[in-house]
Amino acid sequence: MFKKILGIITSAFVGIVFVFSGFVKAVDPLGSTYKFIDYFEAFNLPSLDVTAFPLSIILSGLEFTIGLCLLIFIQRKWALWGALLFMIFFTPLTLWLALTDPVSDCGCFGDAWILTNWETFYKNLIILSAVIIAFVLKKNIPVWLSVRKEWIFTGGIAFLITLFSWYNYQHLPVIDFRPYKVGNYLPEKMVIPDDAPRDIYETFLTIRDTVSGKEIKIEMAQYSDDSTYWCEGSRWKYISSSTPKLIKKGYQAPIHDFNIVAENGDEITKEVLADSVYYFLLVAYDLKKSDTDRMADINKLYKQALAEGNKFISLTAVSNDVIEEFKKKNNPAYDFYITDGITLKTVVRSNPGLVLLKKGTVLAKWHNNDIPDYESIKKQYFK
Repeated sequence: MFKKILGIITSAFVGIVFVFSGFVKAVDPLGSTYKFIDYFEAFNLPSLDVTAFPLSIILSGLEFTIGLCLLIFIQRKWALWGALLFMIFFTPLTLWLALTDPVSDCGCFGDAWILTNWETFYKNLIILSAVIIAFVLKKNIPVWLSVRKEWIFTGGIAFLITLFSWYNYQHLPVIDFRPYKVGNYLPEKMVIPDDAPRDIYETFLTIRDTVSGKEIKIEMAQYSDDSTYWCEGSRWKYISSSTPKLIKKGYQAPIHDFNIVAENGDEITKEVLADSVYYFLLVAYDLKKSDTDRMADINKLYKQALAEGNKFISLTAVSNDVIEEFKKKNNPAYDFYITDGITLKTVVRSNPGLVLLKKGTVLAKWHNNDIPDYESIKKQYFK
Protein backbone atom coordinates (compact mmCIF):
# COMPACT_ATOMS: atom_id res chain seq x y z
CA MET A 1 0.00 0.00 0.00
CA PHE A 2 2.85 2.38 0.90
CA LYS A 3 4.56 1.76 -2.45
CA LYS A 4 1.31 2.42 -4.30
CA ILE A 5 0.74 5.73 -2.50
CA LEU A 6 4.37 6.80 -2.96
CA GLY A 7 4.26 5.91 -6.65
CA ILE A 8 1.05 7.88 -7.15
CA ILE A 9 2.36 10.93 -5.26
CA THR A 10 5.70 11.08 -7.07
CA SER A 11 4.08 10.51 -10.47
CA ALA A 12 1.54 13.28 -9.82
CA PHE A 13 4.23 15.64 -8.51
CA VAL A 14 6.41 15.19 -11.60
CA GLY A 15 3.31 15.48 -13.76
CA ILE A 16 2.34 18.83 -12.24
CA VAL A 17 5.86 20.24 -12.76
CA PHE A 18 6.01 19.03 -16.37
CA VAL A 19 2.51 20.30 -17.17
CA PHE A 20 3.33 23.73 -15.76
CA SER A 21 6.69 23.89 -17.54
CA GLY A 22 5.23 22.77 -20.86
CA PHE A 23 2.21 25.07 -20.60
CA VAL A 24 4.14 28.29 -19.90
CA LYS A 25 6.43 27.50 -22.85
CA ALA A 26 3.44 26.77 -25.12
CA VAL A 27 1.89 30.07 -24.06
CA ASP A 28 4.99 31.90 -25.30
CA PRO A 29 6.73 29.89 -28.04
CA LEU A 30 8.75 32.91 -29.21
CA GLY A 31 10.12 33.38 -25.70
CA SER A 32 11.36 29.79 -25.74
CA THR A 33 12.79 30.37 -29.22
CA TYR A 34 14.83 33.33 -27.99
CA LYS A 35 16.07 31.24 -25.05
CA PHE A 36 17.22 28.45 -27.37
CA ILE A 37 19.11 31.04 -29.39
CA ASP A 38 20.77 32.25 -26.17
CA TYR A 39 21.92 28.68 -25.54
CA PHE A 40 23.25 28.29 -29.07
CA GLU A 41 25.19 31.54 -28.68
CA ALA A 42 26.62 30.31 -25.36
CA PHE A 43 27.68 27.03 -26.98
CA ASN A 44 29.03 28.90 -30.02
CA LEU A 45 26.56 27.12 -32.31
CA PRO A 46 24.84 29.97 -34.20
CA SER A 47 24.18 27.66 -37.15
CA LEU A 48 21.51 25.96 -35.02
CA ASP A 49 19.46 29.16 -34.64
CA VAL A 50 17.10 27.99 -37.41
CA THR A 51 16.09 25.04 -35.24
CA ALA A 52 15.15 27.21 -32.26
CA PHE A 53 11.47 27.70 -33.12
CA PRO A 54 10.74 24.04 -34.02
CA LEU A 55 12.55 22.98 -30.84
CA SER A 56 10.45 25.36 -28.75
CA ILE A 57 7.23 23.83 -30.12
CA ILE A 58 8.50 20.26 -29.72
CA LEU A 59 9.88 20.78 -26.21
CA SER A 60 6.73 22.41 -24.84
CA GLY A 61 4.57 19.74 -26.47
CA LEU A 62 6.63 16.87 -25.09
CA GLU A 63 6.81 18.32 -21.59
CA PHE A 64 3.09 19.02 -21.40
CA THR A 65 2.12 15.64 -22.88
CA ILE A 66 4.46 13.69 -20.59
CA GLY A 67 3.31 15.71 -17.60
CA LEU A 68 -0.40 15.26 -18.21
CA CYS A 69 0.06 11.53 -18.84
CA LEU A 70 1.82 11.23 -15.47
CA LEU A 71 -0.79 13.37 -13.76
CA ILE A 72 -3.80 11.36 -14.99
CA PHE A 73 -1.95 8.01 -14.84
CA ILE A 74 -1.89 6.98 -18.48
CA GLN A 75 1.06 5.83 -20.63
CA ARG A 76 2.77 4.89 -17.36
CA LYS A 77 5.80 3.28 -18.99
CA TRP A 78 6.48 5.73 -21.81
CA ALA A 79 5.70 8.85 -19.80
CA LEU A 80 8.10 7.84 -17.04
CA TRP A 81 10.80 6.95 -19.55
CA GLY A 82 10.28 10.35 -21.18
CA ALA A 83 10.48 12.19 -17.85
CA LEU A 84 13.57 10.22 -16.85
CA LEU A 85 15.39 10.99 -20.11
CA PHE A 86 14.44 14.66 -19.79
CA MET A 87 15.91 14.90 -16.31
CA ILE A 88 19.02 12.83 -17.13
CA PHE A 89 19.76 15.33 -19.91
CA PHE A 90 18.80 18.60 -18.22
CA THR A 91 20.15 18.02 -14.71
CA PRO A 92 23.84 17.87 -15.76
CA LEU A 93 23.19 20.70 -18.23
CA THR A 94 21.83 22.96 -15.50
CA LEU A 95 24.79 22.07 -13.26
CA TRP A 96 27.11 23.25 -16.03
CA LEU A 97 25.02 26.42 -16.41
CA ALA A 98 25.22 27.06 -12.67
CA LEU A 99 29.01 26.63 -12.66
CA THR A 100 29.77 28.66 -15.79
CA ASP A 101 26.75 31.03 -15.98
CA PRO A 102 26.77 31.56 -19.78
CA VAL A 103 23.01 32.20 -19.69
CA SER A 104 21.60 33.92 -16.61
CA ASP A 105 18.17 32.29 -16.75
CA CYS A 106 17.60 28.74 -18.01
CA GLY A 107 14.08 29.56 -19.16
CA CYS A 108 12.69 26.29 -17.79
CA PHE A 109 9.51 28.05 -16.65
CA GLY A 110 9.54 30.79 -19.28
CA ASP A 111 8.77 34.26 -17.89
CA ALA A 112 6.20 32.84 -15.48
CA TRP A 113 8.78 31.94 -12.84
CA ILE A 114 12.39 33.03 -13.28
CA LEU A 115 14.98 31.04 -11.33
CA THR A 116 18.71 31.46 -10.97
CA ASN A 117 20.87 28.73 -12.48
CA TRP A 118 21.67 27.27 -9.06
CA GLU A 119 17.98 27.29 -8.08
CA THR A 120 17.22 25.51 -11.35
CA PHE A 121 19.84 22.85 -10.67
CA TYR A 122 18.54 22.17 -7.13
CA LYS A 123 14.99 22.07 -8.50
CA ASN A 124 16.07 19.51 -11.08
CA LEU A 125 17.69 17.33 -8.41
CA ILE A 126 14.36 17.18 -6.57
CA ILE A 127 12.43 16.37 -9.76
CA LEU A 128 15.00 13.75 -10.82
CA SER A 129 14.68 12.06 -7.41
CA ALA A 130 10.90 12.00 -7.74
CA VAL A 131 11.12 10.61 -11.28
CA ILE A 132 13.46 7.81 -10.17
CA ILE A 133 11.12 6.85 -7.32
CA ALA A 134 8.08 6.86 -9.63
CA PHE A 135 10.03 4.88 -12.23
CA VAL A 136 11.03 2.22 -9.73
CA LEU A 137 7.47 2.00 -8.42
CA LYS A 138 5.74 2.27 -11.81
CA LYS A 139 4.07 -1.13 -11.47
CA ASN A 140 2.29 0.18 -8.38
CA ILE A 141 0.76 3.11 -10.25
CA PRO A 142 -2.84 2.26 -11.23
CA VAL A 143 -3.95 1.74 -14.82
CA TRP A 144 -7.52 2.75 -15.63
CA LEU A 145 -7.67 2.88 -19.44
CA SER A 146 -7.09 0.35 -22.17
CA VAL A 147 -3.92 0.67 -24.25
CA ARG A 148 -5.91 1.87 -27.26
CA LYS A 149 -7.68 4.60 -25.29
CA GLU A 150 -4.40 5.66 -23.71
CA TRP A 151 -2.87 6.26 -27.15
CA ILE A 152 -5.98 8.16 -28.29
CA PHE A 153 -5.76 10.38 -25.20
CA THR A 154 -2.03 10.91 -25.66
CA GLY A 155 -2.39 11.79 -29.33
CA GLY A 156 -5.18 14.22 -28.49
CA ILE A 157 -3.11 15.90 -25.78
CA ALA A 158 -0.10 16.28 -28.09
CA PHE A 159 -2.25 17.68 -30.90
CA LEU A 160 -4.07 20.20 -28.70
CA ILE A 161 -0.94 21.54 -26.98
CA THR A 162 0.79 21.94 -30.36
CA LEU A 163 -2.25 23.74 -31.73
CA PHE A 164 -2.31 25.96 -28.63
CA SER A 165 1.38 26.81 -29.05
CA TRP A 166 0.88 27.63 -32.74
CA TYR A 167 -2.06 29.90 -31.88
CA ASN A 168 0.11 31.85 -29.42
CA TYR A 169 2.74 32.22 -32.11
CA GLN A 170 0.32 33.47 -34.76
CA HIS A 171 -1.25 35.91 -32.29
CA LEU A 172 0.02 37.10 -28.90
CA PRO A 173 0.41 34.89 -25.81
CA VAL A 174 -3.00 34.38 -24.20
CA ILE A 175 -1.29 34.93 -20.84
CA ASP A 176 1.39 37.62 -20.66
CA PHE A 177 3.89 37.04 -17.85
CA ARG A 178 6.12 39.96 -18.81
CA PRO A 179 6.26 43.42 -17.16
CA TYR A 180 4.87 45.08 -20.33
CA LYS A 181 1.53 43.31 -20.13
CA VAL A 182 -1.75 45.13 -20.71
CA GLY A 183 -2.79 47.16 -17.68
CA ASN A 184 0.70 47.77 -16.32
CA TYR A 185 1.90 51.29 -15.53
CA LEU A 186 5.42 51.12 -16.95
CA PRO A 187 7.12 53.87 -14.87
CA GLU A 188 6.14 51.97 -11.72
CA LYS A 189 7.92 48.87 -13.06
CA MET A 190 11.12 50.89 -13.56
CA VAL A 191 11.52 52.02 -9.94
CA ILE A 192 14.16 50.57 -7.61
CA PRO A 193 13.09 50.88 -3.94
CA ASP A 194 15.51 52.78 -1.69
CA ASP A 195 15.94 49.78 0.59
CA ALA A 196 16.39 47.26 -2.24
CA PRO A 197 19.55 45.11 -2.08
CA ARG A 198 22.31 46.31 -4.39
CA ASP A 199 24.76 44.35 -6.50
CA ILE A 200 27.75 43.08 -4.52
CA TYR A 201 31.10 43.00 -6.28
CA GLU A 202 34.41 41.47 -5.32
CA THR A 203 37.73 43.10 -6.24
CA PHE A 204 41.16 41.68 -5.52
CA LEU A 205 44.24 43.82 -5.06
CA THR A 206 47.74 42.64 -5.86
CA ILE A 207 50.26 43.93 -3.33
CA ARG A 208 53.97 43.30 -2.88
CA ASP A 209 56.07 42.90 0.25
CA THR A 210 58.91 45.38 -0.39
CA VAL A 211 61.20 43.44 1.95
CA SER A 212 60.80 39.88 0.63
CA GLY A 213 59.46 40.75 -2.83
CA LYS A 214 56.53 38.37 -2.33
CA GLU A 215 53.26 39.28 -4.04
CA ILE A 216 49.84 38.34 -2.74
CA LYS A 217 46.22 38.92 -3.80
CA ILE A 218 43.82 40.22 -1.20
CA GLU A 219 40.16 41.17 -1.36
CA MET A 220 39.59 44.92 -1.19
CA ALA A 221 37.39 44.83 1.94
CA GLN A 222 40.02 42.82 3.80
CA TYR A 223 42.72 45.21 2.58
CA SER A 224 40.73 48.23 3.80
CA ASP A 225 40.07 46.68 7.21
CA ASP A 226 43.71 45.81 7.91
CA SER A 227 45.87 48.92 8.21
CA THR A 228 48.98 46.71 8.11
CA TYR A 229 48.78 46.86 4.34
CA TRP A 230 48.38 50.62 3.90
CA CYS A 231 49.38 52.51 7.05
CA GLU A 232 52.27 54.93 7.04
CA GLY A 233 55.54 53.02 6.93
CA SER A 234 53.87 49.78 5.72
CA ARG A 235 56.18 47.48 3.84
CA TRP A 236 53.35 46.52 1.48
CA LYS A 237 53.09 48.26 -1.88
CA TYR A 238 50.01 48.37 -4.09
CA ILE A 239 50.62 46.85 -7.55
CA SER A 240 47.27 46.44 -9.33
CA SER A 241 43.60 45.61 -8.91
CA SER A 242 41.38 43.09 -10.67
CA THR A 243 38.20 43.87 -12.60
CA PRO A 244 35.28 43.92 -10.14
CA LYS A 245 33.41 40.58 -10.25
CA LEU A 246 29.71 40.33 -9.46
CA ILE A 247 29.24 37.79 -6.68
CA LYS A 248 25.66 38.57 -5.66
CA LYS A 249 22.98 40.12 -7.83
CA GLY A 250 20.94 42.82 -6.16
CA TYR A 251 17.38 43.89 -6.88
CA GLN A 252 16.64 44.56 -10.52
CA ALA A 253 13.55 46.50 -11.53
CA PRO A 254 11.19 44.47 -13.75
CA ILE A 255 11.79 47.07 -16.47
CA HIS A 256 15.41 48.21 -16.44
CA ASP A 257 16.43 48.70 -20.06
CA PHE A 258 13.54 50.49 -21.77
CA ASN A 259 15.00 53.56 -23.48
CA ILE A 260 13.72 55.35 -26.57
CA VAL A 261 16.44 57.24 -28.43
CA ALA A 262 16.00 59.51 -31.45
CA GLU A 263 18.35 59.51 -34.45
CA ASN A 264 20.11 62.61 -33.07
CA GLY A 265 20.81 60.79 -29.79
CA ASP A 266 18.13 62.48 -27.68
CA GLU A 267 16.30 60.19 -25.28
CA ILE A 268 12.52 60.66 -25.18
CA THR A 269 11.51 57.80 -22.86
CA LYS A 270 10.14 60.02 -20.10
CA GLU A 271 8.22 62.16 -22.56
CA VAL A 272 6.60 59.11 -24.17
CA LEU A 273 5.61 57.56 -20.84
CA ALA A 274 4.26 60.85 -19.48
CA ASP A 275 2.32 61.95 -22.57
CA SER A 276 -1.41 62.41 -21.97
CA VAL A 277 -2.38 61.64 -25.58
CA TYR A 278 -2.77 58.12 -26.96
CA TYR A 279 0.66 56.89 -27.98
CA PHE A 280 1.09 54.14 -30.57
CA LEU A 281 4.38 52.23 -30.55
CA LEU A 282 5.03 50.04 -33.57
CA VAL A 283 7.63 47.58 -32.28
CA ALA A 284 9.90 45.99 -34.89
CA TYR A 285 13.11 44.79 -33.28
CA ASP A 286 14.61 43.69 -36.63
CA LEU A 287 13.41 45.48 -39.75
CA LYS A 288 15.15 42.93 -41.97
CA LYS A 289 12.83 40.24 -40.60
CA SER A 290 9.69 42.37 -40.23
CA ASP A 291 6.46 41.28 -41.85
CA THR A 292 5.47 44.08 -44.25
CA ASP A 293 2.12 42.66 -45.45
CA ARG A 294 0.18 45.16 -43.31
CA MET A 295 2.27 48.21 -44.23
CA ALA A 296 -0.56 50.04 -46.01
CA ASP A 297 -2.94 49.46 -43.09
CA ILE A 298 -0.33 50.62 -40.57
CA ASN A 299 0.41 53.79 -42.57
CA LYS A 300 -3.31 54.54 -42.69
CA LEU A 301 -3.61 54.00 -38.93
CA TYR A 302 -0.62 56.32 -38.39
CA LYS A 303 -2.17 59.14 -40.42
CA GLN A 304 -5.54 58.84 -38.68
CA ALA A 305 -3.91 58.83 -35.23
CA LEU A 306 -1.91 61.98 -36.00
CA ALA A 307 -4.92 63.71 -37.54
CA GLU A 308 -6.68 63.49 -34.17
CA GLY A 309 -3.72 64.74 -32.16
CA ASN A 310 -2.35 61.37 -31.03
CA LYS A 311 1.19 60.11 -31.61
CA PHE A 312 2.71 57.19 -33.47
CA ILE A 313 6.37 56.11 -33.67
CA SER A 314 8.23 52.90 -34.47
CA LEU A 315 10.84 51.33 -32.19
CA THR A 316 13.60 49.21 -33.65
CA ALA A 317 17.07 47.95 -32.76
CA VAL A 318 18.79 48.14 -36.14
CA SER A 319 21.34 50.58 -37.54
CA ASN A 320 20.46 53.75 -39.44
CA ASP A 321 21.57 52.11 -42.69
CA VAL A 322 19.03 49.32 -42.23
CA ILE A 323 16.33 51.86 -41.37
CA GLU A 324 17.07 53.84 -44.54
CA GLU A 325 16.98 50.68 -46.63
CA PHE A 326 13.62 49.75 -45.09
CA LYS A 327 12.25 53.21 -45.84
CA LYS A 328 13.24 52.96 -49.50
CA LYS A 329 11.57 49.56 -49.93
CA ASN A 330 8.41 50.08 -47.88
CA ASN A 331 7.74 53.84 -47.63
CA PRO A 332 6.69 53.89 -43.95
CA ALA A 333 4.96 57.11 -42.94
CA TYR A 334 6.13 57.09 -39.32
CA ASP A 335 9.49 57.95 -37.70
CA PHE A 336 11.88 55.41 -36.22
CA TYR A 337 13.52 55.43 -32.79
CA ILE A 338 16.12 53.10 -31.31
CA THR A 339 15.49 50.76 -28.36
CA ASP A 340 17.39 47.70 -27.14
CA GLY A 341 16.54 44.61 -29.21
CA ILE A 342 16.06 42.25 -26.27
CA THR A 343 13.72 44.78 -24.70
CA LEU A 344 11.65 45.02 -27.87
CA LYS A 345 11.35 41.23 -28.06
CA THR A 346 10.04 41.35 -24.51
CA VAL A 347 7.59 44.19 -25.06
CA VAL A 348 5.57 42.34 -27.71
CA ARG A 349 6.03 38.90 -29.29
CA SER A 350 5.59 40.04 -32.86
CA ASN A 351 7.76 41.68 -35.48
CA PRO A 352 6.13 44.10 -35.94
CA GLY A 353 3.66 44.41 -33.10
CA LEU A 354 1.63 47.41 -31.96
CA VAL A 355 1.39 48.79 -28.43
CA LEU A 356 -1.06 51.45 -27.28
CA LEU A 357 -0.03 53.63 -24.33
CA LYS A 358 -1.51 56.52 -22.42
CA LYS A 359 0.35 58.24 -19.59
CA GLY A 360 2.69 55.26 -19.37
CA THR A 361 -0.05 52.63 -19.01
CA VAL A 362 -0.29 49.79 -21.54
CA LEU A 363 -3.86 49.89 -22.85
CA ALA A 364 -3.54 47.22 -25.55
CA LYS A 365 -1.10 45.16 -27.62
CA TRP A 366 -1.59 43.50 -31.00
CA HIS A 367 0.24 40.97 -33.09
CA ASN A 368 0.86 42.06 -36.67
CA ASN A 369 -1.83 39.58 -37.76
CA ASP A 370 -4.41 41.23 -35.50
CA ILE A 371 -3.81 44.99 -35.77
CA PRO A 372 -7.32 46.51 -36.02
CA ASP A 373 -8.28 49.66 -37.90
CA TYR A 374 -8.13 53.02 -36.17
CA GLU A 375 -11.88 53.39 -35.70
CA SER A 376 -12.10 50.01 -33.92
CA ILE A 377 -9.25 51.01 -31.60
CA LYS A 378 -10.84 54.37 -30.94
CA LYS A 379 -14.21 52.84 -30.14
CA GLN A 380 -12.82 50.26 -27.71
CA TYR A 381 -9.93 52.05 -25.99
CA PHE A 382 -10.36 55.81 -26.23
CA LYS A 383 -12.20 57.35 -23.30
